[in-house]
Amino acid sequence: MTRPRIVIVGAGFAGYHAARTLSRLARDAAEIVLVNPNDYFLYVPLLPEVATGILEPRRVTVSLTGTLPGVRLVLGTTDTIDLDARRVGLTDPEGDHRDLAYDRLVLAAGSVNKLLPVPGVTEYAHGFRGLPEALYLRDHITRQLELAGNAASAEERAARCMFVVVGAGYTGTEVTAGGKLFTDRLAAEHPVLRDEERPRWLLLDLAERVLPEQPRHMSDTAARVLRRRGVEVGTGTSVAEAAKDGVHLTDGRYVPSRTLVWCVGVRPDPLVDDLGLPTEKGRLTVDEYLAVPDHPEVLACGDAAAVPDLENPGRITPMTAQHAARQGNTAAHNLAASYGHGERVPYRHRDLGFVVDLGGADAAANPLGIPLGGLPAKAVTRGYHLMAMPGNRVRTATDWLLNAFLPRQPVQLGLIRSAAVPLQNTSPETPVFRER
Repeated sequence: MTRPRIVIVGAGFAGYHAARTLSRLARDAAEIVLVNPNDYFLYVPLLPEVATGILEPRRVTVSLTGTLPGVRLVLGTTDTIDLDARRVGLTDPEGDHRDLAYDRLVLAAGSVNKLLPVPGVTEYAHGFRGLPEALYLRDHITRQLELAGNAASAEERAARCMFVVVGAGYTGTEVTAGGKLFTDRLAAEHPVLRDEERPRWLLLDLAERVLPEQPRHMSDTAARVLRRRGVEVGTGTSVAEAAKDGVHLTDGRYVPSRTLVWCVGVRPDPLVDDLGLPTEKGRLTVDEYLAVPDHPEVLACGDAAAVPDLENPGRITPMTAQHAARQGNTAAHNLAASYGHGERVPYRHRDLGFVVDLGGADAAANPLGIPLGGLPAKAVTRGYHLMAMPGNRVRTATDWLLNAFLPRQPVQLGLIRSAAVPLQNTSPETPVFRER
């Protein structure tokens, strides 16, 4: 008898946890197929530590085939989904197209960079969603300081030492906080920069405070740490226009800079729009069981799905890794129930709190609603990440330990060029190499 086929689109937090839970529940009763452009799960919360030289890139990646027994990995980017024919169309890494039939489908396509209609941003800014972007930023920062040390004028030196980050949410705040420590350390080893031009960081957001969606304690802690390090925080301000040599701000200022990091936020993968189904805030409408209306064979979870927040009626769950991982587990249980193994369960969550790593010995956290800062928050933050990571725990902890006692290597590898990580890339974990 032919086994039913369950296809999971995407191996982010939602897709990975759905596949892992299904591999345990199915026990060879179903064929589980995972479609993803890469052969690894990316632990996105630690990307800022890759960009600042604390962690090596492989520390934040987990092998899919090595950690998902009984799951067949198909490398490719999903292009189309035919709901009537129950087929998924995908393009593999070598450009060949193929179709996959399914009996059940889990749509966990995730999200991509959110773009705003700001002139020059797509040409001169870089996002921060995938491993290639983190590697590029680390090289770019190192290169700018090396070039600044030999700049032809004081104006050029100042522009190369100015780093502008747009978006003061999780990613932008962590990149800025860790980046300032990284550039200060690099500059201290360069005689010209040490004596004449210190690196400067500018964090912008239209909101009235950093981490605007988090409790005031976390926002205040992050702002205090940033300002203590000399970061300029521009709340109520954003970029009006980006150029090659600087950015025009909405408050009328012009800031000479060669670095613009775009961390404004994310939007659901464009695959959601192509389905032609009802959406809410761009996310696919689902019920509390994660099922798509009129298509009970399709479940959606993570950033691509507008999952009702049963703890806050009338709202949908935020686009966070915590929700995505839990929704993936719920989707797996409900899929098993559709084949007679157990009963469907609605998605409910209990807020465990949030953590923000600010680099060095600083962090902000509120585990179970308890406000923490400094070293206690740092311990909670790193402990949380080690528990949440599905692999590489020992290697990651070892890197952290070594970094506490040994200097980082300030070298640029040149593996990722600017053209390989365009901001408009819809699959930011896969670099786009363009012929010149």
